Amino acid sequence: MKALLALADGKIFEGEHFGSKDEVEAEIVFNTSMSGYQEIITDPSYCGQMVVMTYPLIGNYGINPEDFESDRPHLSGFIIKELSRVQSNWRSRGSLEDFLLENKVFGIQGIDTRALTRRIREKGAQQAVLSTDTSNPQRLIEKARKSPGLVGKDLVKVVTCKKAYDWDESEWLIENGQTQLKEVKDRPFKVLVYDFGVKRNILRKLTRAGCKVKVVPADTPADEVLATNPDGIFLSNGPGDPAAVPYAIDNVKSILGKAPVFGICLGHQILSLALNGSTYKLRFGHHGGNQPVLDTQTGKVEITAQNHGFAVKENSLKGDINITSFNLNDKTVEGIQHKNMPVFSVQYHPEASPGPQDSDYLFDKFVGLMKAEN
Repeated sequence: MKALLALADGKIFEGEHFGSKDEVEAEIVFNTSMSGYQEIITDPSYCGQMVVMTYPLIGNYGINPEDFESDRPHLSGFIIKELSRVQSNWRSRGSLEDFLLENKVFGIQGIDTRALTRRIREKGAQQAVLSTDTSNPQRLIEKARKSPGLVGKDLVKVVTCKKAYDWDESEWLIENGQTQLKEVKDRPFKVLVYDFGVKRNILRKLTRAGCKVKVVPADTPADEVLATNPDGIFLSNGPGDPAAVPYAIDNVKSILGKAPVFGICLGHQILSLALNGSTYKLRFGHHGGNQPVLDTQTGKVEITAQNHGFAVKENSLKGDINITSFNLNDKTVEGIQHKNMPVFSVQYHPEASPGPQDSDYLFDKFVGLMKAEN
């Protein structure tokens, strides 16, 4: 079945539909990762967006639940050059096509993803519509133009957990042709995770580093979190505009100085706002596993996984805040650390999944701060 992708700037792309047939509207972004489509599809940070994969062949290793980053897909649409009809992977439990159909995600293949990616780079991320109704392309363009963007929209409330839960799983191991969870017996540090759209591999990395993890909803009052006497507080990744979640910013303000704090991605932006910084929308965002980041303290360059459409304004960070890293592509702020409190954050994803593991050490840094406070 034919399908259309209509951009708000008036451009139409024609392709072949797979997955759900429901017409969808969302912001369109591209991801440069060569693999990891399962993790991308199930990453809550993509709520409110449709994703273009720049790598041409997708679906060739199928789907398996061990690699999901949440319990379901959160993106609105999935745009690729070619869908593999063969799944060659001993861990596969099914096809990408069936998975998108079961979870009501609109997929389209046969798109010239190189041309589409270049257009997004030139025109910027914008609203778009995916539809199997090919009879009136102009209607789809107008619908995309009227669709509200992400600025000012609270998407955290859509993806956060409904009630608190404990997390015990560590990282996956492959032994004797089997996947199994690595057991971590010694976990002396109690960590409360604010769930703004947390990825499972973040929780696994915290567990591996020796943390007893409890995840709480995004709007959990700070006094309730502090009443549990945590050794550390983690601010997770998540979707959308950080300025649209003032309740999270206020809670972070209340916990600063009470326990060590580590933030990733949206958590980094919320922490920066709590420290009186400000944020802004990027032209097309950073989405992929090949972003170079300079550590200003060591002079080393790390290749990082990233997924965000907003960034922290450098000149808004004043007083007792050190900028610890910059993106080498566009000089945006990638990390901060407080001079007097055990508080730090990064814009990128040290937990990867997918992506490089250059920044894995940051979880041990967080543990080091908790050790110093005890």
